Amino acid sequence: MDHRTRARISRIAAHLVHPGNSQNEGVLERIDCRSKGGASGFKVAVLGASGGIGQPLSMLMKMNPLVSVLHLYDVVNTLGVTADISHMDTTAVVRGFVGKEQLEAALVGMDLVIIPAGIPRKPGMTRDDLFNINAGIVRTLCEGVAKCCPNAIVNIISNPVNSTVPIAAEVFKRAGVYNPKRLLGVTALDVVRANTFVAEVVGVDPKEVDVPVVGGHAGITILPLLSQVNPSFSFTEEEVEYLTNRIQNGGTEVVEAKAGTGSATLSMAFAAAKFADACLHGLRGDAGVVRCAFVASEVTELPFFASKVRLGRAGIEEVYPLGPLSAYERSGLEKLKKELLGSIDKGISSVRQ
Repeated sequence: MDHRTRARISRIAAHLVHPGNSQNEGVLERIDCRSKGGASGFKVAVLGASGGIGQPLSMLMKMNPLVSVLHLYDVVNTLGVTADISHMDTTAVVRGFVGKEQLEAALVGMDLVIIPAGIPRKPGMTRDDLFNINAGIVRTLCEGVAKCCPNAIVNIISNPVNSTVPIAAEVFKRAGVYNPKRLLGVTALDVVRANTFVAEVVGVDPKEVDVPVVGGHAGITILPLLSQVNPSFSFTEEEVEYLTNRIQNGGTEVVEAKAGTGSATLSMAFAAAKFADACLHGLRGDAGVVRCAFVASEVTELPFFASKVRLGRAGIEEVYPLGPLSAYERSGLEKLKKELLGSIDKGISSVRQ
């Protein structure tokens, strides 16, 4: 078999071969595989790729032309997801990694790490109920990031985001690699919902609506700034109340509708993929990439806060102030602070103990 044929076979089977896996030795070796995929682009890892969010998110990232290498990691079932997604005729090379022993291999050299890992919400479960399990998962994964790709942009999806982002920050601080510009909690689903619900009320295409959503990513900590909707719309007090409540409780709406069979996985994957795409455009150097995210912040007295940020090659290049707020929004801002601070402190304390 000549080198050209050997390399071609290696590329085709790259998604099934892992470091240290000696099966088919001499034919399908990782060393022969394309290191950057079929085109220039970025290396992205999805941690929790076999889950309800992870699977559709992995598929959407495989469709992204800015992704050249896509690493899929989970503690179970990753190879099946990898084989399935690898059949899609897009340029990204997909590789699967299973179990804690392969976490580091999944992370080496990544530009963007997306973390949807963890258990989903179930009926009657609050985001605080998720904390004990998901906090440990996020901590372990971030320890791997700190060791193997400390300069990667990290997108945290695992709930409760109001606590898991501070956990990640503390893990990175302990490892001496913390860069607040490269750690972002994904609150994009709140924005996606806000755009959709506002569009329904005013009767326009959701793609034409941009609603800033600030604060946090749970219940009353989610504060849509309806006074700053672009383009501008006029809402009655009843519409403001209805929209704010529906945006804040969008996750519960889905959990109850699914009646015990799941949570908001598909819309979350869609929103996370949109946000990851924005991060990649920022890394590429595109101008004017502005999104809302839960980040280390001085916008308020709270150490973390969701607001508009400008993304670039450094990650977060600017955190924008809140701008003028309506009386309703100013009241909502004050109401959310105590709950959000409690969630932040809970995350920090879980690592410092």
